[in-house]
Amino acid sequence: MSENQKKIWITGASSGIGKAVAAKFANEGWKVAVSARRKEILDNMAQNKNISSFPLDITDRNQINDVFKNILKEFGDLDLCLFSSGTYEPKDEQSIDPDKIKNVININFLGVIDCVKTVEEYFKDKKSGHISIVSSIAGYRGLPNSSGYGPSKAALTNFSESIYFDFKKFGVRVSIVSPGFIKTPLTDKNEFPMPFLKTPDFAAEKIFNGLVNSNAFEVHFPKGLTVTLKLLRILPYKLYLFLVDKLVKR
Repeated sequence: MSENQKKIWITGASSGIGKAVAAKFANEGWKVAVSARRKEILDNMAQNKNISSFPLDITDRNQINDVFKNILKEFGDLDLCLFSSGTYEPKDEQSIDPDKIKNVININFLGVIDCVKTVEEYFKDKKSGHISIVSSIAGYRGLPNSSGYGPSKAALTNFSESIYFDFKKFGVRVSIVSPGFIKTPLTDKNEFPMPFLKTPDFAAEKIFNGLVNSNAFEVHFPKGLTVTLKLLRILPYKLYLFLVDKLVKR
């Protein structure tokens, strides 16, 4: 491993966006630490000389700490962390089920918070680096049949905005990624037409360029969808709720 080789840690790396992003960074010459629960997939990805496997259950705080220590032991240092773990089950979103919502929050939100807390001291002491969190357009405003996923992503966006100011004082960049509809095992469960549906490779290209070649706080795509939703976000509640009720099939 070259001393000048950039290094990234990606969680949620065994499928979908996380897996595609890991391949993109590795192919661009970065050293990539991949984490997720499915060890066999990670080990297969590690056949790429630039990828190393570090299995992880993001809901286990002790595991997160141990994995981070092991990554630093192997890599020496880190330049970027991309926390992209997430879960989504559409059929569980159609009613208020506290246990299922708590599970979504534990993985999508609290697990990410534990990851950020784990790397906080390291990056602040280093006075450089980059922490990026994968949110979603589902977190922009409330949508039908999204009782857990949408709120978990909205919380991630708010959390990222909040910690941005603190980390900036230490020279550490914080950013968020807000993908639209990307064809993954999670979105394959949707039973409705998904506008502007894109591939994981498309997402990986946008994320790489946004994190490496831009200083933007938010990386969002595809623009045709995200800009429309951003405009809806500024509408007063009465008009927004009326439009969504008319436009969304339930």
